[in-house]
Formats: sequence, structure tokens, C-alpha cells
Amino acid sequence: MYRTHNCGALRIEHVGQKVTLSGWLNKNRDYGSMTFIDLRDRYGITQLVFNTQTNEELYNDAKKLGREYVLRIEGEVAERSNKNPKIPTGEIEILVEKLEVLNESLTPPFTIDEETDGGEEIRMKYRYLDLRRRPVQENLFFRSKVAIETRKYLSDNGFIEVETPVLIKSTPEGARDFVVPSRMNKGQFYALPQSPQTFKQLLMVSGFDKYFQLVKCFRDEDLRADRQPEFTQIDCEMSFVTQEEILQTFEGLTKYLFKECLGVDLPTFPRMTYDEALKRYGSDKPDTRFGMEFVEFNDVAQGHGFPVFDSAELVVGICARGQADQYSNKDIKKLTEWMQRPQIGAKGLVYVKYNLDGSIKSSVGKFYTDAQLMSWLEKAGAQKGDMLLILSGETDKVRDQLNSLRLEMGDRMGLRSGGFNPLWVVDFPLLEWDEDSERFHAMHHPFTSPKKNDIERMLTGDHDTMKALRADAYDLVINGWEIGGGSIRIFDRELQAKNFKLLGFTEAEAEEQFGFLMGAFEYGAPPHGGIAFGFDRLCSIMKGAGSIRDFIAFPKNNQGRDVMIDAPATIDETQLDELGIALLKEQTEA
Repeated sequence: MYRTHNCGALRIEHVGQKVTLSGWLNKNRDYGSMTFIDLRDRYGITQLVFNTQTNEELYNDAKKLGREYVLRIEGEVAERSNKNPKIPTGEIEILVEKLEVLNESLTPPFTIDEETDGGEEIRMKYRYLDLRRRPVQENLFFRSKVAIETRKYLSDNGFIEVETPVLIKSTPEGARDFVVPSRMNKGQFYALPQSPQTFKQLLMVSGFDKYFQLVKCFRDEDLRADRQPEFTQIDCEMSFVTQEEILQTFEGLTKYLFKECLGVDLPTFPRMTYDEALKRYGSDKPDTRFGMEFVEFNDVAQGHGFPVFDSAELVVGICARGQADQYSNKDIKKLTEWMQRPQIGAKGLVYVKYNLDGSIKSSVGKFYTDAQLMSWLEKAGAQKGDMLLILSGETDKVRDQLNSLRLEMGDRMGLRSGGFNPLWVVDFPLLEWDEDSERFHAMHHPFTSPKKNDIERMLTGDHDTMKALRADAYDLVINGWEIGGGSIRIFDRELQAKNFKLLGFTEAEAEEQFGFLMGAFEYGAPPHGGIAFGFDRLCSIMKGAGSIRDFIAFPKNNQGRDVMIDAPATIDETQLDELGIALLKEQTEA
């Protein structure tokens, strides 16, 4: 027997018992005549005692042990004279009578403890060691609990879990696909699914009514903290439902998960239209934990001889409470330079300070009187000590830029920590214009249903009309992060064909890519709709973590590489020949 108890199980009531424990050597401390070892497993830490007066040979053996050695010990539980209230086993220790080294260990490249001295890259290279650390393990324990509770809630509400294929057909919409060559069908390729979208719709055609799946999805896109090339979705679909029924069902799921996994009671989720979100916050995923809402100044700022404002489509700003005396001219200059970085692209930044003594100072003071600037302050609801920060330009661009500034100021002012503010954003545009390709793309995906009143206007050819089309689509947002998104789906072949045409597909292209789905719609497809939650992101938001990597056992780095197993990697010529693939000369040389 390797153990009678785990390393987190023993308490004061076990004193006097003979026990067997196994685990890793976490720390050892030698005090001349005694050596103490912290033995660790996934359940906790137990202190072991080796005494030279009791067993000198055993004591000498213990002194030779290194960090992360795998040990098995037998001994007697004793009450500690110097108790440690920070750990559950802190009232006891084991007087070791027998020691067995199950496996030795090299010296780890970083400290395996709650606080580590290892950088991210080295910890990812030795991820199997990083996973021994308690904070990392707790993230995965939490992820497991959220998954179990998700299945429980959906199962209790009549959903059936169905697995869908991983090797599918490449589609042109959305992010780039990961492709997989077929050995048996040379020159042809599978794609890894970006989502099970068409399959879950086919399950509704098949009559399953309520489907869900915790499913792996794959997107070949540029990475950042909240993205991975492979990620997990809580993927769901329902038949014979309205948008309201879907929102109620998955608001219920979210409340249930927060209550069961965190003990947090979420309030009823407010609703906000897409247009309202952009006008008030400049984002379709606003962080509503703090105010600092946008204030439009066109009516009071234009027509006074300041060319930058007079020529702008929109003059808009935010009121930073209590910041007038916090920002010197040097600080304002640094903030302006931050806004002018290529990632944001603002041309400049205008400020108006309402000083505590009642005076007004502004970077555009020579163009406006104090009375005119006071009208700006009054419109923004500013009080003495507040500061306005104002941008101008094209409406869409300037709102996006001001959103970045709002979030940055929220961080600087300590307004974005703690709490959970959920929000439904609804009534998204059906389409979004892409400047590079100079055509419309589906904002969600090509299977999203337009609102009934907009169907007749879908193919008018008028750019502004197309931009104004609205969809039965919705996103769940928490603390400025999109947690989930979905829509009511098209379930009629004629309307689906119309939508494909709107997106620039020829009839032949639509048939080649999605003929199987449109064909299924001709066999009595029910009205249906659904949603998908980003499962990794949901876990990270619930725990207040900055990156979804913290909740993935073996994540990729920002270049999409697994530095632990060194993937992606080349494959040998035999495999390439079997697949019928020849590499370009510059690729082989690289």
C-alpha cells in the first residue's frame, strides 16, 4: 500500500495512529539533530519529522533527499508543538519510522510553490512541473467543477450531450481554418471545426430539440491573452424557441454556475442594444462596473473656429472624476502619446480641467471662452476636481479609440477590480463592412437570422440599408469580456440562399460549401437558435484571472507553439509522400 491517507487528510483526532503517506518532497529544513520535510500531493501538505536521537540512520537518509523526490513513508501521527494555522494539517506531524525513495528528481528549473521564481516561458516548457503548483492545480479543479455543474444544469433542463465530428470541411467565413491532409484522398483536406455550428443545426433538423456539448474548437488566428488556437465552448442549440426563451435559459445557467461554484448571487441581467452600447461605451462588450459613459459634444464644441472639432464627424469624451489635480502637463502628454500608439491610432487628445478652485484649464482654451468650456463641463455632469478627456474624428473610429481610453482610465483609477456585472447585448447588425475586401461579412456567422422586418431589405444593393440590417443575435458580456454569443438561426432554404447571396456567395459556391445544410432545410427544419459560451474565458472571468491559459492544462504560447513538446514540428519525407504533399524550397531550407 502506498498510502493510508493523502497529504491533506490528517487532523488532531488522528494523533497516535500509524499511517502511510506518499508524495513529493516540497521543502526540507535541517536543524542539526532534526530534519523536517513537507510532503506534498494534490490534496495538501503534511510535515514529516526525522530525529537523530530516535533513528540516526533514517535522519541521515532524510538529509540527502532533494526537492521533488517521490517518497513513501510510514510513521505515527503526533501533535505539533509549533502549530501552523495556515494549512489544514497544521496541528499534526508524522514521526517517520520508515522511508522509501520511490523516485529521485533532478533539481527543478524553478521553485514549485505557490509563489514561483519561474518566468512564463520556462514554466510552459516544464508545464508538467508547473502543474504541481497549488494555484495552477486549483484553477483546473475549478474548471472541472464548472464543467460538471454545466452538465448538471443542462441535463436537468432537458438537454442531451452529443459529440460532433472533429474532421470536417473547410469553410471560407470566419477565422482561418486549421487543415488536415487526407492520406486516402490525396490532394484533399479536412478542416478542424471553428465551432460545431452546422452540425448542431442539423441536430435540430433531426429532432433532438435541446443539444449541448463541451467541445474543442480550433481557429488559426493571431493570439493574445484571451485567445488560444484550440479552446473549449459550451455549445448549445434549442428548437421551437424565441430569443427571449434562450436568454432566460442561459441567464439561468450563468446564475447557477456563479452560485454553485463561487457562492455568488448574480442579479437579473440588464439588456442593452448594440447601438446603445456603442453610443454609451464605444464597445459592444462594455465593462459596466464603472460609469465614465461617453458624452457627445458636437452641439457645444463645433462652430467656434477650432478646425479639428469643426471638421469631425463626432466630438465625444469622458469625465474622469477627481483627476484634475492628478494629471500634470507632462502626464497629459504621456497619456496623449499612449493614445497615439498604432494600436489605438488617435491623432490627439483634448483635456478640460475643472480645478478645485473653480478655475478652468484646457488644451483648447484659446479657441473657447471659459463660459463655453463650462457648458461642456455641465453637459458631462462634471464637478470641481474632475477632468474631461475628448477625442474627435470618424464616428466608428473615435468611439473605438475612446473605449480604449475609458478602460485605461478605469484601470488607473482602480475602477475595474472586483465584482461581476453581467449584461445582454442584443440587436446586433446582421452584417459588418470590411475595408480590406470592400464587402460585407456576417457579423456573427452566415446562418444568423435577420429580424423579420428587415428580410425584404436584404438585397436592395444600398450600402447604408445593408449596414442598418439587424439580426436576432445576442452576446453575454461580463466585466467587459464577451462570455458567450448566439442567435436565432435561419431554417428556410430560400432565406439562407438569400443571405449567402448578400454575403457575396455565388449559387455554385453556396451549394458547394453548404449544400448539405440547405438540403436539410427542405425536410422540415424547425425554428431554432442557440448560443456558445467560451468555457476557458468563463472560468478565467469567474476567478478574476488575466488569461485563459491559466485554466488550460497544456496551453500554447503567443506564437501558437507548445514549447513543452516542441509543436508544431516538421514531419519526415515518408509521411509527406504518403499525404501527397511537397514543400516549397524556401520552406525546406527554413
